[in-house]
Amino acid sequence: MTTPNISWTRIGLPRRSFLKGATALGGLAATGLMLPRPAHAAEGTLKTRTYADIRSMDPAFSQGVVDEEIQAAIYNKLIQYNPGRQWGWQLDAADMIEQVDDTHINFALKDTIGFTNGFGAMTAEDVKFSFERIIDDTLESTNKPDWGPLDHVEVTGERTGTIVLKNAFQPLWSITLPYIAGNIVSKAAFESVGGKIDTQPVATSGPYLHAGWEQKQKTTLRRNPDWQGEPAAFDEIQIYHIDDEKAAEIAFEAGEIDFTRVSLDSVERLKSSPIEGTTLDEYPSLYYVWVGMNLDNPKMANPKLRQAIQYAIDVPTIMAAAYFGAAEPSTGIIAPGLPGHRETSLTGAAANLEKAQALMAESGEGNVSLTISVLNKSANVTAAQIIQANLAAIGITLEISLHEGATFWELGSDANVEMVLNRYSMTPDPYYATSWFISEQAGIWNWERFKNEEFDALHLTAQSEADPVKRAEMYVRAQDLMEESGAYKFLTHEATPVIYRNSIVPALRPDGLPLYRYFGAA
Repeated sequence: MTTPNISWTRIGLPRRSFLKGATALGGLAATGLMLPRPAHAAEGTLKTRTYADIRSMDPAFSQGVVDEEIQAAIYNKLIQYNPGRQWGWQLDAADMIEQVDDTHINFALKDTIGFTNGFGAMTAEDVKFSFERIIDDTLESTNKPDWGPLDHVEVTGERTGTIVLKNAFQPLWSITLPYIAGNIVSKAAFESVGGKIDTQPVATSGPYLHAGWEQKQKTTLRRNPDWQGEPAAFDEIQIYHIDDEKAAEIAFEAGEIDFTRVSLDSVERLKSSPIEGTTLDEYPSLYYVWVGMNLDNPKMANPKLRQAIQYAIDVPTIMAAAYFGAAEPSTGIIAPGLPGHRETSLTGAAANLEKAQALMAESGEGNVSLTISVLNKSANVTAAQIIQANLAAIGITLEISLHEGATFWELGSDANVEMVLNRYSMTPDPYYATSWFISEQAGIWNWERFKNEEFDALHLTAQSEADPVKRAEMYVRAQDLMEESGAYKFLTHEATPVIYRNSIVPALRPDGLPLYRYFGAA
């Protein structure tokens, strides 16, 4: 798998502000300006695919990248990710943004952005409301970690304000502002419905409107006639919920969708026998896939049993059979190219049956029968079957429990889960990975109920550390602690091959994920 070539580009900041924030990706180099835009406005419908159904159109409760792909098109942020092969951002709702010191970021809003449904122009009060509500304990936002040490937003004028942090926060520019927690909503609109929403927006502001949602079927976006920025390229975007990549490929080949990620086992076929009028592109991935064990389940309480499972799982076999050799084993939750990536894992990628059998003997366990919960996708099922065979070799009977998307993503709150094959999305800063495994996330996104005071402390300290070497060392140690707990066996970061029709100009993040607001027509 190709190692990500990551650098960070910025606009709208004076030199002093740029230097203050230049450690957002561990001191990686910045490059030239990138401002991709749709080629021209086009009539018609773009049909695309998502792997899971939406959970919420409220930025405080969104599921992750699945929701954000829609939210980024219907809401505005102060800054948005740039499309392209290198990580960077560009101004969006902000006309100016400036980091004046470690804990103060000044901003000024454009005067051309307004909310739908009569909720008026976007103001600094909307920014304050949007950001502060996510850290409000009474709201219990699942995305609170994204805002780290936010103290408050000071409103200095109708369209000007200052973001005030409690301490320096390196991921602000790479995660917080250009991703989910940076979405700006209408204070008046949200207050009119009690302070939060579910899958139906009350008011939006972006180049597209949220025109409809058919549960487990599709989400429809429609061009916003009042949008005053670069025109949206399509009259309509239809985003179909298709769990399985193979099913998505069939839909693409039948002409039913225009863009999709494809399965890794299809890459060689599509290269050797390309579909006429289409392009196949390959991107590195920041996703991370692992086997987790619920530390609060009595059946998983024995650390020697968990360690035996870690050493019994043969990751290279999983890579060959489930990922067709198109992905590499991972060493943790942080991908190559990001600060804190580990060169090797503690338990290794290849199975060590001798060690695993010895640990089973030390555990004193006999007649062990466990269940692994798996999202019903072909790669996951194949991986689970290999794990099943691996564990049988050390005397463990493993049952595979398959789930569709709706039920699988509710398992985090299920205390009865024993083992799980899981996959999370990622952004270009290690803080986003460790955020979901701190103690306060236990039973929410931390499905393993992993609780470690040193890990929590490292997570907090690393977010403010300006020295890239020291910061990377902290994240390496954090992943060591995860693995030492016996609750994790890291599998892969996958890869992201995508296919699209040549009638469109896709706008993708450097990890191959779509930015629909910037899609264009050829």
